[in-house]
Amino acid sequence: MTPPPAIRVGLVDDQALFRTGIRMLVSSQPDLEFVGEAGNGVEGMEMAAEARPDVILMDIRMPVMDGIAATEGILAAAEAAGTTPPRIVVLTTFDLDESAARAIRGGASGFVLKDADPEFLLAAIRTVHAGNSVIAASATKELLEHFGPGEPPRVQPEAFGTLTARERDIFLLAARGLSNSEIAGSEFLSEATVKTHVSRILAKLGLRDRVQLVVFAFEHRLVA
Repeated sequence: MTPPPAIRVGLVDDQALFRTGIRMLVSSQPDLEFVGEAGNGVEGMEMAAEARPDVILMDIRMPVMDGIAATEGILAAAEAAGTTPPRIVVLTTFDLDESAARAIRGGASGFVLKDADPEFLLAAIRTVHAGNSVIAASATKELLEHFGPGEPPRVQPEAFGTLTARERDIFLLAARGLSNSEIAGSEFLSEATVKTHVSRILAKLGLRDRVQLVVFAFEHRLVA
């Protein structure tokens, strides 16, 4: 049986020593391939276009162009070109960081602390490549609560009204950070059924993953 192709990984960070360490770590894994690196957001956009990584590790604070603008630019360029966008994992030194939340809103698939264990970072790469978010929804909730109070609620979009009563129940549970297995136990459903409901909810609301679901819920004040 032919093994699946290696996951192509790119890195954007302004610290050369950090890039060297990540390059060595990623290259040590048989299922990962390090395909490019850059020292700022502008170079990161160029690297993304040329190397076409599946997953990009993106620092937030960099000269010339920061990671938030680079994330938005890379995803916009992929959409304009009609190509599959890379999954972007934001690297930050702060656990509760407004910049990380802004990057998630801009299209990143989550964030990882720069001092995380190497195994966690490798798992994060594989997780986002598989189409999932890299951070527990409850952690994203804490991130948003760090700076969200006091902001006026956005107008509830019409799309939310298209959810069935069951889908709304599951939406609220997912927004509070419950996993599929926890939701299944709470609602007396199978995990497969919950997964199907979550997929439909994301499609109806035009959301990419569970991280964006939590952002959506808190921006529109749909959870306490």
